[in-house]
Amino acid sequence: MSRSWLRQPERGSYLALRLIAWIATRFGRRLSRVLLYPISAYFVLFSGASRRASLDYLQRVRAQAVNWLDVFRHYHYFASTLLDRIYFLSGQHDLFEIQVYGAEIVQRQVERGQGCLLLGSHLGSFDAMRALGILQKHLPIKVLMYEENAKKINAVLNAINPAMADSVIAIGAPDALLKVKEEIDRGTLVGILGDRVMFDDRLISATFLGEKTVFPGGPMLLASALKVPVVLCFGLYRGGNRYDIYFELLTECIEISRQDRAKDMTYWTQKYVDRLEYYCRLAPYNWFNFYNYWDTDAPRPV
Repeated sequence: MSRSWLRQPERGSYLALRLIAWIATRFGRRLSRVLLYPISAYFVLFSGASRRASLDYLQRVRAQAVNWLDVFRHYHYFASTLLDRIYFLSGQHDLFEIQVYGAEIVQRQVERGQGCLLLGSHLGSFDAMRALGILQKHLPIKVLMYEENAKKINAVLNAINPAMADSVIAIGAPDALLKVKEEIDRGTLVGILGDRVMFDDRLISATFLGEKTVFPGGPMLLASALKVPVVLCFGLYRGGNRYDIYFELLTECIEISRQDRAKDMTYWTQKYVDRLEYYCRLAPYNWFNFYNYWDTDAPRPV
């Protein structure tokens, strides 16, 4: 997986989100969804690199020839989840039909007062699940995330719901690990996305959709250091106003030994990647990494 996403300006996503936020607050969801069609068409026509990345990914995940209509649908799903973030963050949950699978896994953690790591990805809408947890008060969720390349986007979202800013632990902050431990000790579910490499990440080689690429080692190292359960979470958009949220226990505890460090990290990363691939195939248009995911910039895996 390339680190190139870190070098990409947030301009395209920021402008799209600003436009969608403006439309959402003035026209309501029904009319706003109609306007997503020309917005999606614009980005299909004028974002060449992202369009090629979409075609590449869709051919891999669907194992068949795809065309521009598939890419349009891919963009439309992305735009739909951006639009719905606005309504989730403003507390309009009644607009959606949400089916939750595996809720007992995280509910059990909350009842025990024991935190865990929620390991997600840029598949579907992690923010939909996060907003539900914050607004309904039944899931104490915070998110460990990289904010530097999305300050403008976060400003738009935080203006809609200031509580979202309080739910973020910034990756790279000197006290980030301490904050994560404190939150988990008090029973908080701490989310982290495991499918994008940071500049200083340890790189782990894994097979994803039939080809080797690299994934970040940070999430597995964090889980190993904290000795807490790791729960996979995927919020899949199913079209219309429907979302399916999946929770799945990856393991009660990740052990990474000093002697077999590379082997252990590769094992757990591949376990995560296998489940990520499963959910990608379950909902192929939900994958929102619009860049060449298999261009590794010639990194050296662990």
